[in-house]
Order: sequence, then C-alpha cells, then structure tokens
Amino acid sequence: MYLLLATITAFSVGFLVTPMVISLLRKANIGDAPGGRKIHKKFTPSMGGIGFLFATFVTLAIWGWHFPLPDIRFLLGGITLMFFVGLRDDMIELNAKHKLAGQLVAVLIVVVAGDIRIRDFHGFLGIQEVPLLISYGFTSFVLLALTNAFNLIDGLDGLAGTVAIISLGLLGSWFYIQGLESYAVLSFSLLGSILAFMVFNWHPAKIFMGDTGSLTLGFALGSLVVAFMENNAALPQGAFLKLEPAFTAGIVLMIYPLYDMARVFARRISQGKHPMTADKSHVHHFLMRMGLKHNEVALCVGFLQLSLILLVFILSDFSDNVVLPILSFIVLFLGFRLDQVTVKYVRRNVMKAPKILEMKVLTKRQKASVKVEKEALNSGNINLN
Repeated sequence: MYLLLATITAFSVGFLVTPMVISLLRKANIGDAPGGRKIHKKFTPSMGGIGFLFATFVTLAIWGWHFPLPDIRFLLGGITLMFFVGLRDDMIELNAKHKLAGQLVAVLIVVVAGDIRIRDFHGFLGIQEVPLLISYGFTSFVLLALTNAFNLIDGLDGLAGTVAIISLGLLGSWFYIQGLESYAVLSFSLLGSILAFMVFNWHPAKIFMGDTGSLTLGFALGSLVVAFMENNAALPQGAFLKLEPAFTAGIVLMIYPLYDMARVFARRISQGKHPMTADKSHVHHFLMRMGLKHNEVALCVGFLQLSLILLVFILSDFSDNVVLPILSFIVLFLGFRLDQVTVKYVRRNVMKAPKILEMKVLTKRQKASVKVEKEALNSGNINLN
C-alpha cells in the first residue's frame, strides 16, 4: 500500500511542478531550438529532469521513513551529484573530460562507498567471483556505459521515458517481492515522477529531459540494475523469481540503450568518424525514415524491449551461456532487418519523388488548355494602375 501511495505522490507532485518548470524555462529561454540534427519544429524547454527529480525526492521525504533508506543513502547521493553534472551541462556545456570526471565521481560514490557492484559473473564464460579492484573497475565501466547509453536515446518525444517506465516497473515489483523495500520505494518514486513527466513529454513534447534528466535517470536505472543483478544472484536456489541468467537479466533491462549505443559507435568508427560524432544513425532515426511518428516509435521500441524482457523470464531456468547468445542473436537480427527495410523504404520513396528539373511531356488536351489560357490573356484588358 505504501509503495502505491508513493507512486501516486510522485505522480501528483511531478504533474503539479512540471508546468511551473516549463514556464520558468520559457521565460529564461532555456531549451532546444529547431534546426540542424533537431527533429522538433519549435522551441522546446529542456532540463525536465528538474521536475521529476524534485518529485522523486519529495516522495522519498514523505514515505521514506517507512523503509530502511540509510542502506541506499550513497545511491541517493550519487543520483544527486549526477543531477548537478547534467544541470551544469545543460546550462553551460561541459567539455567531454570534465563531464566524464563528474560522472565518474558519482559512479565511485555508488560503487565504492555504497558497495553496489558486480561481484561475480556467476559462471558466465567460466568466470565466478572477481577480485575487489576488478569488481570496482568493471562496475564503474558498466555504470558509465549505461548512463551515457540512456543519455543517447533521449532524442525523440517520449522514447527515453517509455524505456524507463518499463524497466522501473519491473525492477520495483521485483524488489518489492524480494523484500528489498528501499530499492522498491526508490524505483516506484522514480516511476511515478516519470509517468507525470511523460504527460508533458509525449508527442508533441512541451518539455525535454535534457542532460539534467537523461543522465540522472540513466544513472539511477543503471545502479538499480546492478543492485538487481547481485541481489538476484544471492537468492537461494529455487527461490521465487530467481533468474538463473543473472548477467543477461540485467542486460535485457537496458537492452535498447545498450544496443543503440553499440550500433551508432560501430557505424561511426567504420566510417572513420569519432564515436561521439553527432549524426542521425540512431535506431529511432531509422524508424522515423520508415514513416513512423514519434509516439509510434516510442511504443514500438517499448513493445520490443518488453518482449525481450519476457523472453529472458521465460528462459529463467537456463544459464547466461545459453540465454545471452539467444538474446544477442535476436537483437542483432532485428537490427540487420531494420537496416534492410529502411534502405528499401527510402529508395522506394526516392523513386516516387519528382526529379529536379524534370520535364514532363504534355498531352494534347493539356496543350490545348494552355493555348486557350494564353489567348484569353492576350485578348483581355489589363489594368496597369
């Protein structure tokens, strides 16, 4: 009951606060103007993370005393620091090194001080428990990758929010079932606040997340996924909702951001570009070239992500050595088919489009019509005043 009330509280606060954030950002002229790579058509305020993070922390302040929140105090501290990194980048753009340094500090707070880390590969590729320093390093790399992968998919109305809602809903439910109430209340507080944000971010969006929102949310999701992986692995054999492919179960919760980042980086590097070069090679750009609208792309991606998550749950009795290759094959095949279908669709549209300076042969009827109009013009009285 408390978790349901926390979700409703977060939604209510976010729904009330976000219009005020939109108004203030408009007056301050803080947002994204159309043009260049931007696919929106009018000035739209960004930094929407202010609204949903405020709603999350207000909810935790109201309902958190029912739960043992001290065990996630370092996670909350890391989320707060990541919020300020994103806020600073939205207001005055940070260079890549400073931005990464700020992210790394937030990650280390969670990994080292909070002890939320990947301790064991659970037999995947024959690897069991890993040494402490390797655990710190690998988990830090994973969290940085998940944070920035999520940041990269925030390029379309409602897309990042849809992915987050699916993952947060499943994570919150799993944590609650396993008695991990502190993680559950954080997940449901974020869920309620993102649902409120989506009211204003659904196409046509009235506000964007900005780095303030996407970095913060991506980092929070990544940290919760790591916590889920380790707590899942720690469950006794035969426990309810214990997933044997622990590594794959964590990956699939963020499968779309991870695949999209790997895809665009591979394409850019193969073309001789820097992996961080901005372009329109993301999955959502390809889906829009096929004629899908913003909301249709968000729903399509959300459906695919949910389907893949359910597939991993269905295969929960098999190990990572079986499930991860199956998941990887499906994702790579879908990506390959997306490229093929998009190219065919674009070529067909190009063939149908009128050619520049194309001269069309007029029919006899069209020629006669032009001749009549010309004669009428020559014989008419024209007023030159």
